[in-house]
Amino acid sequence: MNKSEIICICGSTRFADHHAILRWELEKQGKICLMINYLPLWYAEEQGWNGNDHFGEQSGMKEHLDELHLRKIDLADRVYVVNPGGYIGESTRREIEYAEQKGKPVIYLEGDNSE
Repeated sequence: MNKSEIICICGSTRFADHHAILRWELEKQGKICLMINYLPLWYAEEQGWNGNDHFGEQSGMKEHLDELHLRKIDLADRVYVVNPGGYIGESTRREIEYAEQKGKPVIYLEGDNSE
């Protein structure tokens, strides 16, 4: 059996639905996907968090979770950036730069917005 490619999915938490669909499509192809965890809104509400994203900031865990995501990039064969409308936030830009420094190929859902 061939080794499955490992892909780290990066992008803003505001695009959770896009991340989930991409993971589904890639895993149907036999890829292994690493990405951030998405929590259901009911759980966030139980924790006293507002909205449906940025739970890392609201929980006080952003720096820790950001560091874990870099380790996921270390494990990956390539990085796939979810960037509907071309949007790339500060955290995602940092992850792209890290991946490029590590020599990981980076592909984008919508074009190459690395400039």
